[in-house]
Amino acid sequence: MGAALAAALAAALATVMPVSCAGCGQPDVAVCAGCRDAAAARPVEVSRAELRVHAGLEYGDVVASLIGAFKDGGRADVARVLAPALAASIGTALVGVPRTLGGASGGGLLVATVPSTPAALRARGYRPVPVLLAACGIRSTPVLRLARERDDQAGLGAAARAANAAGGLVARKRLDGHRFLLVDDVLTTGSTLLEARRALVAAGATVEAVAVLAETPLRIGRRSGSSR
Repeated sequence: MGAALAAALAAALATVMPVSCAGCGQPDVAVCAGCRDAAAARPVEVSRAELRVHAGLEYGDVVASLIGAFKDGGRADVARVLAPALAASIGTALVGVPRTLGGASGGGLLVATVPSTPAALRARGYRPVPVLLAACGIRSTPVLRLARERDDQAGLGAAARAANAAGGLVARKRLDGHRFLLVDDVLTTGSTLLEARRALVAAGATVEAVAVLAETPLRIGRRSGSSR
């Protein structure tokens, strides 16, 4: 509740204080029309770290600026611009998956996210992915926690990311019989999501699908056959 309130307050302040476009810096507008167009959903399926992941956007240029402003620039108001792309990726990820999003142990599909580190939460004042999901009208279930301290993945290479993520998450309780959609914000190598899936499966859960807001293109063989 505290994180949701902090995000709401940040968004409210952005509407009454002088702002510039979170994507390009144009003055007196939270997100300009051109940057909104750049953030329009373009769902694709990619393969990373033994995972099939659906993404709503390609990370880079304006999209990277918008996500950076939302995650690390205090611009919680940008969530409503990014949320449709996440909703689109979730929609494509769940094609063919029996579900009732937000369901309980009666067979409904729950939504799990990767927990923020304490340092990131202190710096931001809110958890970005649950805020984005709330803007999509979806409630996440906080079933994962950090098993140990880990470094920020930004700036790490693939091998370092995998080592940093390995064993870093654990379920808060047994999850036998529960089914999950796993959601994160930005996909790079997939090591964090792979660790999140491992932790869920180790607790007895099933991960039915994985969706992210944006994927960072890989230089070689970055997309599966179904992707553009």
